[in-house]
Amino acid sequence: MSIAFSYAGSPARIVFGDGASKTVSEWIAKSGAKRALVLSTPHQKADAEALAKEIGEPVCGVFAGAVMHTPVDVTEIAMKVLAETKADCLVALGGGSTTGLGKALAYRTDLLQIVVPTTYAGSEVTPILGQTEGGRKTTVKDVKILPEIVIYDPLLTHGLPVQMSVTSGLNAMAHAVEGLYARDRNPISTLMAIEGLRAFARSLPKIVQAPDSAEARSDALYGAWLCGTVLGAVGMALHHKICHTLGGSFDTPHAETHAVMLPHTAGFNAKAASSELAPVAEIFGGSVGGGLWDFAKAVGAPLSLRDFGLTEADLDRASAIAVENPYWNPQPIDRQAIRQLLQNAWEGRRPTD
Repeated sequence: MSIAFSYAGSPARIVFGDGASKTVSEWIAKSGAKRALVLSTPHQKADAEALAKEIGEPVCGVFAGAVMHTPVDVTEIAMKVLAETKADCLVALGGGSTTGLGKALAYRTDLLQIVVPTTYAGSEVTPILGQTEGGRKTTVKDVKILPEIVIYDPLLTHGLPVQMSVTSGLNAMAHAVEGLYARDRNPISTLMAIEGLRAFARSLPKIVQAPDSAEARSDALYGAWLCGTVLGAVGMALHHKICHTLGGSFDTPHAETHAVMLPHTAGFNAKAASSELAPVAEIFGGSVGGGLWDFAKAVGAPLSLRDFGLTEADLDRASAIAVENPYWNPQPIDRQAIRQLLQNAWEGRRPTD
């Protein structure tokens, strides 16, 4: 059978290695920027201030107000700081929340972005921005959103708590799993997705057993880069639609929601995309959904939406929202099917695809 596909490689500069975060000032200089605003969450403010001190003279301020799901009102506050500091460059230190804020600012201003990830979110290598306003989460894709320079320093992930490492990793894995059956997938994205899943299958159990394992931390961050690159290269489907619905309308925790939903959404699509998802069954053993659920349970990931405070009534509303403007999906969806899928995830049942 002949092969036909379209592939566009990411133009982002990727810098990977222990101690790579020490080179941020060099990359600011190489980019021609003069005034860098460092971004972080409130929790990582001290780390952001330490990075700012290390960068030195180019830093014009620190904004430690990034929060989950990138609320538009927070972005507007940060825009005021941006104007006050006259920054011409953004340095985002942290996970998906901080990266999201940097992307939101760049979408409005087209400023240079340098991202220093400290989790396995993977969003730092995508031109996709998810932001919330009025109780709804929407996404936008634009070349201005893609960070120009991403500096991966595995040493910065050694302090990431095991539970956050696990949920962050499963979040990244969801990008790869959906990339395998994406309508616009290509041979390169598929290779990267499989390699990313293998990296997490190796590394997450090791991190659970030995959180300071340099090999496992590096392997997991490598997997995050691969899975995030897949997310940036192809379209997503049902899994991301449901997670955006739950996060944007019910404020469920981002990575944890992805972790709970992944076995269920993958299992739901397993029949319609059996050949595409065969590598998942091979890597994690058994069926697609069951294998992912067993892996999640083995590494101590959350398994139930009920643990996030959702009620069964919330599931009714979530299923209704999820079928509004639905994403393309290999398995046809309707409200009843989504409602049952959410019920299974709420109860924490093992999928039986």
